[in-house]
Amino acid sequence: MSHTARSQSSIDTQASSNQKVNALVSPGESLDILSKIEMEQLLDSSQGGLYKLFRRCSLAVLNCGSEIDDGRAVLDEFSDYSIRVLQQGRGIKLDLENAPGSAFVDGVLVHGIKDHLFAVLRDIVFINTEIKGDQGLDLTQSSDITNVVFHILRNAGILRPRKRPDMIVCWGGHSIKREEYDYSKEIGYQLGLRGLNICTGCGPGAMKGPMKGAMIGHTKQRIKDGRYVGITEPGIIAAEPPNPIVNELVILPDIEKRLEAFVRTGHGFVVFPGGVGTAEEVLLLVGILLHPSNADMPFPLIFTGPKSSEKYFEQIDRFIGDTLGEVARQKYSIIIDNPVLVAREIKQQIKAVQQFRKSNHDAYYFNWQLRIQPAFQLPFIPNHAEMAGLALHKNQPVHELAANLRKAFSGIVAGNVKEEGIRSIAQFGPFKIDGDQAITKPLDHLLRSFVAQQRMKLPGTSYEPCYEIIT
Repeated sequence: MSHTARSQSSIDTQASSNQKVNALVSPGESLDILSKIEMEQLLDSSQGGLYKLFRRCSLAVLNCGSEIDDGRAVLDEFSDYSIRVLQQGRGIKLDLENAPGSAFVDGVLVHGIKDHLFAVLRDIVFINTEIKGDQGLDLTQSSDITNVVFHILRNAGILRPRKRPDMIVCWGGHSIKREEYDYSKEIGYQLGLRGLNICTGCGPGAMKGPMKGAMIGHTKQRIKDGRYVGITEPGIIAAEPPNPIVNELVILPDIEKRLEAFVRTGHGFVVFPGGVGTAEEVLLLVGILLHPSNADMPFPLIFTGPKSSEKYFEQIDRFIGDTLGEVARQKYSIIIDNPVLVAREIKQQIKAVQQFRKSNHDAYYFNWQLRIQPAFQLPFIPNHAEMAGLALHKNQPVHELAANLRKAFSGIVAGNVKEEGIRSIAQFGPFKIDGDQAITKPLDHLLRSFVAQQRMKLPGTSYEPCYEIIT
């Protein structure tokens, strides 16, 4: 596309959704000033690190609505995309070249996407300057990791003091059937009617459905400040770009801090059908709740779906029972095909959460008292050596086994949709996952069911396993 003169927030009024657009974009109410050091880190693409990260995440939010869940494919398709930060007298502007045309209407960047774009800039700059630049932080220490998560969320405006608990985290797959999506939307609607807000991984499928339903429920109740919080991280955002309903977006630096952000801010959890990413989230949460320090903490956790998904939850429940035991199965309940009951149960159980936090002098907006062991906090790099060396056996505390199983699913997520994981699989072949047969056989059975039910990729997309289970 030839370069032409730009105008603020627009350039090519003839651009259609499948064209690439050049534009200058000014912030709305988001970050609009940067220091000289921050500018230097972002200005020059030859500087690598920070620019590359900003480019990748900004492309993801501009590619909202994409039918591609392959991070590498998105980056390859827009290999000529670039973004520069321009420092001007009254603030900054973003100079976009060859951006996805679907983000523009008549040449003007969609307002919600613009908000997401500057949220990306805000979080990347904050993490790089305030977190990575803080020599007093030791990111191998559990308390420091939790403080980092808190500061990122606070900087993004996610934490709201002096509000009663009302944030429901909804987890589920980006690749789900239409009936499952509609069900997730009905759950969101029932939650919204009861004045509850929604937090998801911000992508499509079961992450979008509850937000859409809650938005309708809030509208019926004349709730004008409904919150639809999206929490993501750089490795997953290209494959699961923020859906249009997200009105509060925050980028955490890695999957572990993203997951901790969910469990620290949520007051109740609803899990819909999904694939390996959902299994990873479930294992993290169940593993945390299995720690003896969390035994008495009220923590609403419901698995739910339409009648057609009953077998899916039977498989998940059986897998947890076979690998982690009956004590793990007591940490959640399963409600099938009853959105009203789910919403009522969550609303009722949140009362116990509020009372517990109040009696223990803990904040409503951030669960400080929840004990999260380092195995769930320290970043896991899913390369071939790490995946082959996972301790998948029962000769360890059950919460540690849950942490290792979580890592196995995290590696498969990386091999399925993350740029680095996909390239690693292409170069070295599938990950090898080995362990005791008491663990690997149920794992193999569960993963085979995900493949058979087309829960690994978006519908209509062929799937080649990125892993091999040694049984």
